[in-house]
Amino acid sequence: MSAPKLSDRITVPEESAGRRLDVFLTGQLSAVSRARVQELIAQGKVLVDGKQAKASLRLRGGEEVTVLGPAERPPLNAVAEDLPLDVVYEDDALAVIHKPAGMLVHAGAGRRQGTLVNALLHRFASLSAVGGPVRPGIVHRLDKNTSGLIVVAKDDAAHRALAEQFAGRQVKKKYLALVHGWVKKDEGTVTTSIDRDRQRRTRMTTRRHGGRDAFTRYRVAERLQSPWGRFTRLEVEIATGRTHQIRVHLASLGHPVVGDTLYGAPRQLPVDKGKDTLPTLERNFLHAAAIEFQHPRTGKALAFSRPLPDDLMQFLALLNLRS
Repeated sequence: MSAPKLSDRITVPEESAGRRLDVFLTGQLSAVSRARVQELIAQGKVLVDGKQAKASLRLRGGEEVTVLGPAERPPLNAVAEDLPLDVVYEDDALAVIHKPAGMLVHAGAGRRQGTLVNALLHRFASLSAVGGPVRPGIVHRLDKNTSGLIVVAKDDAAHRALAEQFAGRQVKKKYLALVHGWVKKDEGTVTTSIDRDRQRRTRMTTRRHGGRDAFTRYRVAERLQSPWGRFTRLEVEIATGRTHQIRVHLASLGHPVVGDTLYGAPRQLPVDKGKDTLPTLERNFLHAAAIEFQHPRTGKALAFSRPLPDDLMQFLALLNLRS
């Protein structure tokens, strides 16, 4: 079962005698962590022979353990936090932000502070509420380890108008990437659908039928030969905004983004004998470099761009200097 239910009653087998209650219950409830089980017990949602018990209770065998329901968690609301924020453009309706790599766009499981939303709430007087209390102002997203431009809505009308442009594929987005290997074609298009990987839920995949349509166009900017192997610099445009889209599409071609170990990039690069070790890139070599859209109120065309950040420029310089 994926979550405890009111009807869950488990008789403790004799072979489990001596085990802690939390350890035993974790083994019985699939896909439920020990920390989650401890939350259940602390909130009185687990009974042993009809009585509340501690997580450390040692079972004797033969008891009846009853799970009364899921653990209750406080609502997740974003709060303001004084964090550095690179504002590229701002007016009464929207803002364009240059997000650094390593920063989550909004809070999620296990992370409530240090996100872009926390910084936005501190910087701006108001943000749109369309995305809910966890994602105020957020019209679209970038992965944690991807840097670059992101558009933020300050009111609900602007949010809806911008969302329509994204949904209608009217927004132009260009990314800069470095991938492993030499991409054969000078340019190409990937249209494979994308879906959640059933085996590894943190990954997306192109190998399942019935996924969401996705459209990625790439153009080779440079092919590099180095002591650490071959690399290709790419300019990438996407018409859709699926989770991990560029990363999973490029990996499906056999060319994972440098630093993207989730999709097959090596953690350490092999080096020719006698050459220096190349420092590990602690992020994905993927940067949202440019975005074009229409102002949600005036309809005026807006275009913004940002070059590769220093850490990626330095990584490229190392490849070029030592090739």
